[in-house]
Amino acid sequence: MTTTRQIDPQSAVEEMWRIAPLLAKAKSERVYLEEYRKSLKSILMGKSMEKTESGRERDAYSHPDYIAHLGALRDAVEEEEKMRWRMIASQSSIEIWRSMESSNRMIDRGAR
Repeated sequence: MTTTRQIDPQSAVEEMWRIAPLLAKAKSERVYLEEYRKSLKSILMGKSMEKTESGRERDAYSHPDYIAHLGALRDAVEEEEKMRWRMIASQSSIEIWRSMESSNRMIDRGAR
């Protein structure tokens, strides 16, 4: 047995306003980490004692700092996606409410 839950568009809008700065922060963190990854690789390659470019690159990619950075990037992407889907859910609630209100108006017109 399914139950229908009343949709409150005002609550959905309030949720969107609450999530917006969290989504912005999550996205800025993800973008920063993506861009810093390039700098970190360069820094680590500069510290490498390898003679060849490929050896320095291998050292950088296998360095614990680089691996930790990838973990932070993974977490940032996860947080951004979580916030993005919460925003989409709130937007969808409003669209469902609109559709239901439109259907109710059509039913009201037909009942006269």
